[in-house]
Amino acid sequence: MIRSPLVEQATRRLREEIGAGRWPVGGKIPSETALAKELGVGRSTVREAVRALTGAGLLAARQGAGVYVIATEPEEDWPTRLRHAAVVDLYEIREMIEVRAARLAAERRTEADLAAMDEALAVRRRAAVAADDAAFVDADIALHAAVLAATHNPLLTALFADFVPVLRRGLVDVIALADLRAHDPTLGDRAHTALVAAIRAGEPDEAGRIIERELRDTLRLLNGRSAARGDTGG
Repeated sequence: MIRSPLVEQATRRLREEIGAGRWPVGGKIPSETALAKELGVGRSTVREAVRALTGAGLLAARQGAGVYVIATEPEEDWPTRLRHAAVVDLYEIREMIEVRAARLAAERRTEADLAAMDEALAVRRRAAVAADDAAFVDADIALHAAVLAATHNPLLTALFADFVPVLRRGLVDVIALADLRAHDPTLGDRAHTALVAAIRAGEPDEAGRIIERELRDTLRLLNGRSAARGDTGG
């Protein structure tokens, strides 16, 4: 739904007043009539603005009592939280997800899944010899996505897909700034090869151990490089 400019203006004004503490958390805001007069708009405009701020988690209506402030900052939705996430935070979540995913992939993989992983591994190797960090990151993510796809769990693959834009941007930046490929241009080719082999062999425990070790090693490297540069993430 596209809001009118008047609604946008009223919403912004009320949000500024709430943020400034004019009405404290737990306090009641003025009536529609009073706010309409103050803002120089109609009651319907105020009503839409209040509805928008209610949806953002700043206000809450109490039946027969009015509208109250419940927060001074809007709630962030999942995409917004992801956009603000640090790469190291994503890696911690990746460890939780991908260790289990690797185990499931070893139990459920099909020949088509294995072919997709083989192709992704080959693309990753070709990208490793190039100087294009972005292409290498894309190839690396594609291989991990192929492993996730082999779980045949649509929720797992969708969750990983949500991570990809932020993960890609963060990894490209970190690799370039910290020169992570200087000491190892392939950044874990041996581990990724072993992961695909374990999945092919139907060894879930081994697949889980390999991906856990690989992600932890990368996370340790990221944390070390960030600390050396004084980064805090976010």
